[in-house]
Amino acid sequence: MSAASVRGLGHRFADPGLLETALTHRSAGRAHNERLEFLGDAVVGLLVAEALYARFPNRTEGELTRLRAEIVREASLAAMAREIGLGEHLRLGPGELKSGGWRRDSILADGFEALIGAIWLDAGIEAARAVLQPLLEPRLAALGDGRIPKDPKTALQEWLQGRALPLPDYELVEAPANDARRTFAARCRLREPALEAVGHGSSRRAAELEAAARVLSALSEPKDSGAAA
Repeated sequence: MSAASVRGLGHRFADPGLLETALTHRSAGRAHNERLEFLGDAVVGLLVAEALYARFPNRTEGELTRLRAEIVREASLAAMAREIGLGEHLRLGPGELKSGGWRRDSILADGFEALIGAIWLDAGIEAARAVLQPLLEPRLAALGDGRIPKDPKTALQEWLQGRALPLPDYELVEAPANDARRTFAARCRLREPALEAVGHGSSRRAAELEAAARVLSALSEPKDSGAAA
């Protein structure tokens, strides 16, 4: 990602080296973005908490915590990364390039957090807020009055129970072999209607949630049978 494209988000790096590090996945070399990801995770969490606190004055601590979890989950951060075209600028090793790592939610979410961490180091919290806030706004608006959305596993279970259908089975189909690849894959399978989907995430639970969300999406389509990609 060039300085010009970041400047379009409201920030130009005084230290371009921070940007270069933020865009470098560990598969591409030793000077990678994991430390910046660690920092950016905290910065994103703080700014999201601040925005939620201001927007929902009547919500409890527990409710705000769950709302924050909804916004900072891997799929949401990856979606923000896609909105700024982050994937095409990431520096990945040959293996990740071959497997399409620039499209993977876990790599995009980590890169996005690293970018926010780099901006915070480069120019402070106001610069990070200026970049993040426009991306947060539609997600905050989607929360409506702040009622806690049900997670996909709960929503799927209730959908099935309401129709007296068997509950889903979840199966771990891929786990990280080492620290370099931290993506889990899980399958959600329904017996009735016959349907299954695989989800990916940085934890088993995250992968199961994505798989359940894919099944729910397939159930909402006109045809209720078949396999979800």
